[in-house]
Amino acid sequence: VLLAAAVCTKAGKAIVSRQFVEMTRTRIEGLLAAFPKLMNTGKQHTFVETESVRYVYQPMEKLYMVLITTKNSNILEDLETLRLFSRVIPEYCRALEENEISEHCFDLIFAFDEIVALGYRENVNLAQIRTFTEMDSHEEKVFRAVRETQEREAKAEMRRKAKELQQARRDAERHGKKAPGFGGFGSSAVSGGVTTMITETIIETEKPKVAPAPARPSGPSKALKLGAKGKEVDNFVDKLKLEGENIMTSVGKRSAEAAKVLAPPINMESVHMKIEEKISLTCGRDGGLQNMELHGMIMLHISDEKFARIRLHVENEDKRGVQLQTHPNVDKKLFTTESQIGLKNPEKSFPINSDVGVLKWRLQTTEESFIPLTINCWPSESGNSCDVNIEYELQEESLELNDVIITIPLPSGVGAPVIGEIDGEYRHDSRRNLLEWCLPVIDAKNKSGSLEFSIAGQPNDFFPVQVSFVSKKNYCNIQVTKVTHVDGNSPVRFSTENTFLVDKYEIL
Repeated sequence: VLLAAAVCTKAGKAIVSRQFVEMTRTRIEGLLAAFPKLMNTGKQHTFVETESVRYVYQPMEKLYMVLITTKNSNILEDLETLRLFSRVIPEYCRALEENEISEHCFDLIFAFDEIVALGYRENVNLAQIRTFTEMDSHEEKVFRAVRETQEREAKAEMRRKAKELQQARRDAERHGKKAPGFGGFGSSAVSGGVTTMITETIIETEKPKVAPAPARPSGPSKALKLGAKGKEVDNFVDKLKLEGENIMTSVGKRSAEAAKVLAPPINMESVHMKIEEKISLTCGRDGGLQNMELHGMIMLHISDEKFARIRLHVENEDKRGVQLQTHPNVDKKLFTTESQIGLKNPEKSFPINSDVGVLKWRLQTTEESFIPLTINCWPSESGNSCDVNIEYELQEESLELNDVIITIPLPSGVGAPVIGEIDGEYRHDSRRNLLEWCLPVIDAKNKSGSLEFSIAGQPNDFFPVQVSFVSKKNYCNIQVTKVTHVDGNSPVRFSTENTFLVDKYEIL
C-alpha cells in the first residue's frame, strides 16, 4: 500500500506531500525529516527501510521524489509508480526548484490523485493524467465560441443602429430649419421631435427582419435582439457539423447524432444486453502489427423479476479464432452444444437490477490483415522543416467508426503547422504540442483520407501517432439473436447496446 507521495528537499523539508491513507501532519513531517538521515551516500539504491515503512525515492537535481509505502508493498510496482510520479512533475513545472514546485503544488496534487487512489496504483499513463486534470469540454468551447460570435454580432448591429440614428438626426436638423411653422419652438425642440418620429419609424419598419412579429406592441428597446443569429454563427455551426456535432442554441444539449454513439437505447427493455469491446493495438511506423489484443463481454441487465429465468441464444460468426469464456455459473455444455447461455441450475434466476457478465472473449494476434484502421504516417525532411503526409484506410468495411481523432505529436517551440490538403477538420493544441485530425465518421463510403502539413522538426518528432474512436458496431461478429424463457421456450423482448472502444491504439 502506498501511504504518501512527496517532493522534499535534500534536508527532508516537505514541499508538496499527498497522503493516500489517514496520516497526521506531524507523522508525515517526521517521516520525511528522518528520510535523509537513513540514506547511505556511499551506495546507490532506490529505497531505504525502517522498522515500519519503506522509502522509495528518486533524486531530481536538488530535490527528491519520495514514495512512502508499507514494508510488504510490491517494490517493482512501487518503482514503476515512482517513475510515473517523476515524469508528471516536469509536465507542470518548468524547473525542478522549490519555488516552482510550491507555485504549482495544487496541479501536482491533482495529478498525484489520478495516479493513486486509496493507496493503490491506478492503471493510467501520462497522457491520460493530462486529459483527466485538464477536464477539457468540447461543449464548453462550442458554447463560448457561439456566445462570442453573438456578442460580436450584437456590437456590429449596435454600431449600425447608431449610424442610422445619427444620420436621421442630421436629416431632421436639415429639414427642421426649412420646415415652416416650427420656428417659434427653437431649432433644438424641432430637431428633438422630428428625430423621435423618424427613429420610431425606422425601428418599426426593420423589426420584422430581426425577429418574428410579436403578439404585443414593443418599444424601441426590443429592436436589438442579442440572440439573433448571423452569417458568422451559421458558418461556425456549419464547420462544427462537419466534425459530427449538431449544435443547438441552448446550452448543455447534445446533438442527436453525437448522442446516439454513446448514449444507451431510449427504449430499454426489461432484458437489456450491453455488448462491449475494447481494442489495444500497437503498430510499427514502417508497417507490421506488433500486437493487437481485443477483449469483449456481454453484460446482462434484468429489471423485472419475471424475466429472471431465461436463456440467451448467441450467434457467433467470427472466423478469426476468438477465444470464448462463459461465467462459472453458466452451463458451459449448453453453450458449447447449442450456443445458448443459461444457468447451470435451471431453477435459479439471474440477478435483478445489476449488470452481470455472462460471456467474454479475447482475440490476440499479430496478423496485419486484422487491423481495423491502418495509419500510414510519412514524414520527409525538406531543408529545415518536415513535410508530413499521413493517411488512414478502413480495412474492416463492416465497421462504422465515429468521432475519430488521430493525434500527431509536434516538436515544441516551432509554432503552428502549415496545413496543405486535409480530409475532415483539425485542431492544433499549442500547450500540449499536438495536432488532432478530427473525422466525424469513417465507414465503407468514406474508408480513406489524407492530411498533409509542414512544420520545423525531425521525422522522429511525429511519433507515436495515437488514434481514438467509438463505434456502435462490434469488431467480432458475436450477437444475441433471441432470448427465451427456461420454461416453455416462449420468446422474451430484449434490447441490445453495442459499443466498440479504444483502450490504446498507437503507431510507434
